[in-house]
Amino acid sequence: MAALQRRHNEQVHPRWEKQGYEYYRAVWVECAELLDHFGWKWWKRQDSDLDQVRLEIVDIWHFGLSELLRRNEVDLALAGRLRAALTDDDSSLPDFRVAVEELARSSLASKGFDIEAFAAVMRALPMSFDELYEIYVAKNILNAFRQDHGYKTGDYIKVWNGREDNEHLSEILRELDPRAKSFATDVGRALAERYAALPGALPGKDG
Repeated sequence: MAALQRRHNEQVHPRWEKQGYEYYRAVWVECAELLDHFGWKWWKRQDSDLDQVRLEIVDIWHFGLSELLRRNEVDLALAGRLRAALTDDDSSLPDFRVAVEELARSSLASKGFDIEAFAAVMRALPMSFDELYEIYVAKNILNAFRQDHGYKTGDYIKVWNGREDNEHLSEILRELDPRAKSFATDVGRALAERYAALPGALPGKDG
């Protein structure tokens, strides 16, 4: 995942580590978006969209991983910490919303990324490491697809036939086998087919 994230960051800017991007800010904003998908408003009916919740958790991981890469804190020990935190047998898990708020608070306080707080969010949902990896790979493909189709220039169409591309990605993931060797290729092909059918969609760099 670290190699994929570094490659994507270089696609956004070749010297991304030196640009002063506020990844911590992206983390807490994504936390708010995540809660909107999960539901928190007591004054109206809300149904949790867990597919989108998982995608938002992956978005948080993209930004958190970027911050850790910039600080040269990504190593085997970090992977071990994440796995250990995910398998913690502590039964006193916080409410999911509280766990998300703690991750946002930690990001604001430290202007960094707290791997244990992130793992607590995953455990409270719950979401496994395998799910994180599978959805991360798929979302990384979508992020690259966006860049190839004019995300930075404003030419990219994010709403496809009334639904955001993230929702289409969730639908595609339900149709594919993440264990298949062709998984990454299949995700990219499915995104390209749906996007090409949109009126006004421009071809990508490879199109």
